[in-house]
Amino acid sequence: MKLPHTRAVWLMVVVTLMWATAGVVTRHLEAARSFEVTFWRSLFTVLALLVILPAWQGRAVFTKIRRGGVDLWVSGLCWCVMFTAFMVALTITSTANVLVTMSVGPLFTALAARIFIGHKLPARTWGAIAVAGVGIAWMYGQQFGQGSMTGTFVALCVPLALACNWTVVQHAHATGHDVDLVPAVLIGAALSALVTLPLAWPFQANAHDLGLLAFLGLFQLAIPCVLSVLCAKVLKAPEVALLSLLEVLFGIALAWVGAGETPASSVLTGGALVMGALVVNEWLGWRQRQ
Repeated sequence: MKLPHTRAVWLMVVVTLMWATAGVVTRHLEAARSFEVTFWRSLFTVLALLVILPAWQGRAVFTKIRRGGVDLWVSGLCWCVMFTAFMVALTITSTANVLVTMSVGPLFTALAARIFIGHKLPARTWGAIAVAGVGIAWMYGQQFGQGSMTGTFVALCVPLALACNWTVVQHAHATGHDVDLVPAVLIGAALSALVTLPLAWPFQANAHDLGLLAFLGLFQLAIPCVLSVLCAKVLKAPEVALLSLLEVLFGIALAWVGAGETPASSVLTGGALVMGALVVNEWLGWRQRQ
């Protein structure tokens, strides 16, 4: 069943709100740290998708995974990097830092598509890349000498992996081999759990932590992932890109209100430049298509 456009828009807003809960929930963990947080979230995502996917697409989904080819597994590896880097970064730097850094993913994707598969970029996108670059440089520059930058650099792996992922998916589509992203997410979560298991041992999470991490696996990742795929079948790419930016706003607000995590002024300033560049780029693109 195809969603009406208005319902798809509101559902996408709900999806971004679900994605945005990662920061505030992570701040309420009591004992689990770093790679253990990533392991449990990825494991609970795998368990959830093993129930959701057969119910949604039938048992044929597992055949798709077996016959998916190299592109599907490369996409899964990219998801693995995104899942792992995102949660590790959240445990060692602020939610605002992570989310603003992630938000440059669409621009990294545009650059990767230009470099590796020859997509031409309009002047507005080059301008957006320049402005967003200034925003990120401002945000990072203000942090030098004020503590470790490790978390920020780990967070940077997320948009880089996203750019690689979408480039692979677009190239596969151009050659007639479409990649089903939901099974790729299942592969990514499974790989993330396998990679982080040795680093997470010995486990320290208590029952309270496991409950929160199960919430993240199911309601912050597995369910919104499936819902976003449904929305993407109705909404145009610029609409999805713009609505996805709400994750940054929701995430910073939830961590601020729900965990007392006040974002640094440099993050707010740099983030405003990045978000503004993305919004203007997508809006101008929509106007040109109209």
